[in-house]
Amino acid sequence: MKYAFFPGCSLESTAWDFDASVRATFAALGAELTDIPDWSCCGSTPAHASNTSLAVALPVMNLLKARDMGRPVLTACASCYARLRTANHKVKTDPAERQRTERIVGKPYDGAVPVHHILEALTRHIGADAIAARVTRPLSGLKVACYYGCLLTRPPEVVAFENPEHPVSMDTIMTAAGADVVDWPYKTECCGAGLSMTTSAVVNRLGHNILAMARRAGADCLAVACPLCQVNLDLRQRDAAKAHGPLPETPVLFVTQLLGLALGLSPEALGIEGLFVSADGLLDRLAPAKAAGGAA
Repeated sequence: MKYAFFPGCSLESTAWDFDASVRATFAALGAELTDIPDWSCCGSTPAHASNTSLAVALPVMNLLKARDMGRPVLTACASCYARLRTANHKVKTDPAERQRTERIVGKPYDGAVPVHHILEALTRHIGADAIAARVTRPLSGLKVACYYGCLLTRPPEVVAFENPEHPVSMDTIMTAAGADVVDWPYKTECCGAGLSMTTSAVVNRLGHNILAMARRAGADCLAVACPLCQVNLDLRQRDAAKAHGPLPETPVLFVTQLLGLALGLSPEALGIEGLFVSADGLLDRLAPAKAAGGAA
């Protein structure tokens, strides 16, 4: 499968480890990611909070470039995914918005460029069986709580490719990687999102609730697929514990980091050293990777 990859601003900066793990795991699974040339910011939160026309036009500028490549768009950031999908939805359903957008970008656009999140690509395009067949270091005995957050499944008429209240794509991927996926009720609870910059006390409270619930469910770690969720639950974990009571230190890894480990990739290739809460204890529990064909 070949994709026009939209990394977005987060993966070019604070979420460099997510970027590294996405590229490494997709390459290991035989997928080809080619960056959209001269891609620009999708607008993320500031645009749709301040200018509705730019909130559509900015993503469309990138979708037009992907159209020229003749490939569907793949993105890893939940916010980028939401903005790109929302732009397509607006152009398709609102003729006036489409006219404004085409006036701003200077080209016609009908909202037809497909936009996929990495979870959709892994489960629907590559498939659990193909993933399991490439696993050389199963995550056996590792109990993982899959955390989806808000943007990947809401609003369902725009972004969701699965049940918005009970998504299972990440669970499917982690099961294929050999992990024990825990059943828990907070997989789509909000982590506080951008409030980490303005009202960190709210983020600390919400993060504490999520981490505590994951531990009560028996999880050793969390798997996430959103840069902001990862920052709020990893970077602010110790602040949450100080504010709301002790928490066992819980590694919060990107789903592609855990999957990459199962595929036999090195922690360095997956950027795991970038975590604030160390995953060394988890790595020590994994068996060495087997060579192709099953030889130790």
